[in-house]
Amino acid sequence: MRHLVIAGLLASATAAEPPFAKHVLSTLFFGEGADVGDFDRDGDLDVASGPFWYEGPDFAAAKPHRFYQGAALDPHGYSEHFFTFVDDVDGDGWEDIVVVGFPGRAARWFANPRGLRDGDWIARIAHGSVDNESPQWLDLTGDGRGELVFSTGGRLGYAAPDPADPTTPWVFHPCTPVDAHFHRFTHGLGAGDVDGDGRRDLIESRGWWRQPDSLAGDPPWAFNAAAFGDGGAQMHADDVDGDGDADVITSLQAHGYGLAWFEQVDDGSFIRHVIMDGPGRGEPCFSQPHAVALMDMDGDGLKDVVSGKRRWAHGPDGDPEPNAPAVLYWWKLGRGAGGVTWTAQRIDDDSGVGTQVEALDIDSDGRGDVVVGNKKGTFVFLQRR
Repeated sequence: MRHLVIAGLLASATAAEPPFAKHVLSTLFFGEGADVGDFDRDGDLDVASGPFWYEGPDFAAAKPHRFYQGAALDPHGYSEHFFTFVDDVDGDGWEDIVVVGFPGRAARWFANPRGLRDGDWIARIAHGSVDNESPQWLDLTGDGRGELVFSTGGRLGYAAPDPADPTTPWVFHPCTPVDAHFHRFTHGLGAGDVDGDGRRDLIESRGWWRQPDSLAGDPPWAFNAAAFGDGGAQMHADDVDGDGDADVITSLQAHGYGLAWFEQVDDGSFIRHVIMDGPGRGEPCFSQPHAVALMDMDGDGLKDVVSGKRRWAHGPDGDPEPNAPAVLYWWKLGRGAGGVTWTAQRIDDDSGVGTQVEALDIDSDGRGDVVVGNKKGTFVFLQRR
């Protein structure tokens, strides 16, 4: 099957830009991530970012509610709030908030006070040291509950709350041997069923780790080498070309340039195909694609790619083009006789991404929306029909 990158890479200026309603929830820097959940159980999704959650569905006038004490930060520096994940951690029917801090430091979770709109939520330590700059919250083990996927102590693995007592710190389950590659600032991490056996595998920049048939006793996962870039952002497994096997999608350098998908071929190896290249090799082109999401943005049944520029990841003088516009894009996946195509569609040019970007259908209209928290503020983009 031939694979082409067309309008999005070579002629994005002629591509029709979908309309998004931009809602600015804050212009202050509180953290690098955001997520959504129905925190008040009114049937509408709300947004959590930094120390606040914001009531939906009217994000044009969203009221912030503080769930922990935290002040606005200087965007020249860093935060202690790199990721926000939402789930019912303690199983009481109310969605809680998991906050992953600066790499190498603790992750905490905040218990929903069950209807109390303002005031601190009860904070508990999830794990004392979470490494990697792209940890994930997902059901890795297939037990129907979320786990935090990360590395610590030089090993890649996962941790989850104990259903019998979720208030206790979470036990880390290592999946790999100790390796100097897994340190606090390692870039690139994801999970997906790479080999099609029904179990999610772990994906990192050097290859993927196969989940064993049983997780009892924390057995080692088998490593399969593959070159997935120099260390980008979140890594996803999806059947891009429709041939029945899983391919890998990620950014190539979190602090450089490039987005790509890696086609899995019959012998289990991967062929790299560029979605967005570096300077002088097509448009759009932006640096610091430090967050990548996968979502069917237009309701056609194919998963598209969402990414953008993390502005000032290392301050106003670090990384290539640190002061270029903080753009946010999605790339429409197409399949045809000529192969796979990606068409870039700009969402915004004054927001970008943080270390996290979440794409999902917030308003239940069948189209993908985007939520972002970063050094520019907190934003919700609702796609209009």
